[in-house]
Order: sequence, then C-alpha cells, then structure tokens
Amino acid sequence: MRTVVRDVRENELEQVLALNNAAGAGILPLDTARLRFFWDHAAYFRVAELDGDIAGFLIALMTDARYDSPNFLWFGEHYPEFVYIDRIVIAGAHRGEGLGRVFYADVQSFAEVRSPRLTCEVFVSGGADPALLFHGSFGFREVGQQVVPGTGLRASYLVKDLCSFAWVRDTYLRDGAGGLPAMDWLRARPTAAAATRVAGV
Repeated sequence: MRTVVRDVRENELEQVLALNNAAGAGILPLDTARLRFFWDHAAYFRVAELDGDIAGFLIALMTDARYDSPNFLWFGEHYPEFVYIDRIVIAGAHRGEGLGRVFYADVQSFAEVRSPRLTCEVFVSGGADPALLFHGSFGFREVGQQVVPGTGLRASYLVKDLCSFAWVRDTYLRDGAGGLPAMDWLRARPTAAAATRVAGV
C-alpha cells in the first residue's frame, strides 16, 4: 500500500464532505458552504491518498482566518499567533493504521515555520481518552475548557509550543530577511483568501 499526503483538489470536496459526515459524534458535521469556506481559506487542507483512494484529511487555519468557530475564536482571545487544527478525519477502514500520526507530523512541519504554536480541541464527553492520549503523546497540553455554544459539547483546548519557530522567525521572517526559501515543502497552499490579500481587496 502506498500513502501520499498532498493538498486536496477541488474535485475531491464531495468525497471529503462524505468522509467527514460519516465520521461519527467526535467530528462536527459539515455542509457544502462550510467546506467551500475551508477550500477558500484553510492554510492547510491535505488528504491522505492510499492506493488511489482518499483515506483521510486534515484542515488547519492561520490566526488571521475570518472563521466563526467558537473554538477558533477561543484561541484568538488567548493567543496572538497560532495554527489551528479544525479537524482530522480518518476513514473507518483505515483507523489504527497510523495515518493520524502521519498527518500530525506533516501539519507540524507546516506550522513550525509559520507560528509559535499549534492548537486544537478534543471533545471530552465520553470516550475521549484515546484522543487525549494521542495529543499528549505529541506534546500537546490542555490550556482551557468550555462548553461549545450551540452543541452542548465540552471541549478541551490543547496547545503545542513549536520551539523551532523562534529560530525560523529570527532567520527568515524578520523585516528585510526575505522570507522562507522557495522550496516545495515550504510553499503555502494557494487560497482565494490569500489571492484577495495580495490584490489588496
């Protein structure tokens, strides 16, 4: 079996939507409009392709995304800079195969050259221990909780400090430093939101 983690393609959004909405209670449902928002605004929106099939996806946003999620807004009230993991979904047939760890290694590689921290939440109503253990093993720590408005679900807010970011910032991102090198693994995902910012709209 060959696994490739890559940016999602627009013609795969329906598959992503179906995968999300079949994931169960731990993942909030999506509709087409919300998925299009992610297509237009997510800094990181990647799928795991396994032998030609989409086996999972992860979506993450930068601090400046105009996102109305109460969980994203909670982090915005507490931290000036972060990369926020909105959701990770692995198809039922592929759970337990290590794809979650592959995605988290990949999104950390994306985040640590752009932000001092990686953030996410885990819903702590029954059966959360595997998710909390997974995140704890990646170095996340809990920094708060709240009952998410409109859902009745209690979220545990988790943060991982990215110690390499200070060096990247001081070496490449300070005024006059020129920015990150033009290498494939460092390229940002092109989004409609980024194009709008470049155009000054």
